[in-house]
This record gives sequence, structure tokens and C-alpha cells, in this order.
Amino acid sequence: MLIAIIGGTGKEGKGLAYRWAKAGHQIIIGSREYEKAQTVASELNRIFKGIEPIRGDQNVEAARKAELVVITIPYSAHAPILESIRDVVQNKIVIDVTVPLIPPRVTHVQIPTDGCAAMEAQKILGDSVQVVSAFQNVSYEKLLDDEELHCDVLVCGNDKSAKQIVLALIKDMHLVGYDAGPLQNSIVSEGLTSVLININKQFGIQNAGIKITGIP
Repeated sequence: MLIAIIGGTGKEGKGLAYRWAKAGHQIIIGSREYEKAQTVASELNRIFKGIEPIRGDQNVEAARKAELVVITIPYSAHAPILESIRDVVQNKIVIDVTVPLIPPRVTHVQIPTDGCAAMEAQKILGDSVQVVSAFQNVSYEKLLDDEELHCDVLVCGNDKSAKQIVLALIKDMHLVGYDAGPLQNSIVSEGLTSVLININKQFGIQNAGIKITGIP
């Protein structure tokens, strides 16, 4: 699959890019600055050998070319970047990884006016876009190494077929994903990020995650 990662120059974006490129998917790193996207793509290709070559492009062009688009950006840039790519993501799946963190109180759960960041994305992009929420609780550090990831991924969305495609992409990364219900349930997975940041601070770590238990 041809996947554009908008905000792919950040830590989470790089981790997702590496994991999917390793699985054989074609990745375009998106950035507001074309040169920055090219630099990060070259860096990843140089560090990680034997992966599907990663490309870089400006956000709108990356989203236009892709079959599926992933949003990994700070919450402060969420609305303007979504508005900038809205016209080129119609009838596509958009995976939103955004968490409404508001520094410096990142250990405090924030609830946006529309309920959660994923619901904001759906409102901005429109009904023709299948917004799916995922990956908020996965540490980028674990994505960028080859160790087994002992955490699960909650997937929320209103379109069941879109969620199945995202769950398949999660499996390609050797992670376990669970259908966590409609898009509005993303308020839970987004909020858990602040809880995990708080746990990280307590134990001096960077990779606290979640695990679903009791599944036969």
C-alpha cells in the first residue's frame, strides 16, 4: 500500500514509517517543508537497510499521491494541517494518531470541544473520508527498534471496512490491534496517552503501553 505519513518527520511518524517500510509498504514522509521531508526520508533509508525505499514530499502532495494517509502531528497543528489536505484526501482512509496534549500539562487529559481529536478530524475532513483513530498509546522508541512490542493498539472508527484495513496494517507491524468501537470512543485511547506519560515520569521510562487481557 502507498501510505503518506503527514508529520512523518517527527518521532512517531518515523517509527511508523520504518515499521511499514520494513513490511514492504511504500511510504511517503510528508512535511510542510519539502526539503525537510527529503532529508528525513534519506536519513531513514541510510539507517535502516533492506526496507522499501522511503520518499519525502510536501504534505499536500504526499497526501494526494497516497492511497491511505496517516496524521502524526502536534495538536496545535491539527486543524490547520487537516484543512490544508482536505481536498486531496476525499474518499480515502485517514488514520489520526493525534492526541490533544496541551503543554506543559501533558499528564492532564484534555477533552476538545468535539469530544476528541479524531472527531475533530472527521468534522474538518467531511463524511467522504473514513477517519480511523489508532496508535496513540504506542511508544515511538519501540517502533524504531526491532524488539518485540509488548503493547496493543486500540482502533476506533465508524467504518468497519476501514478499521479492518487498519487492523491489517497493524498486523503487518507485528502488533496486535483491537476494534475499540466507533470514532467517539477515541476519547479513551487519546486520554490514555496522558495517563501513560504520567506513568513514564514516575518510573523514568519512555515506553509504557497498554495490553488487553482475557482474550481467549
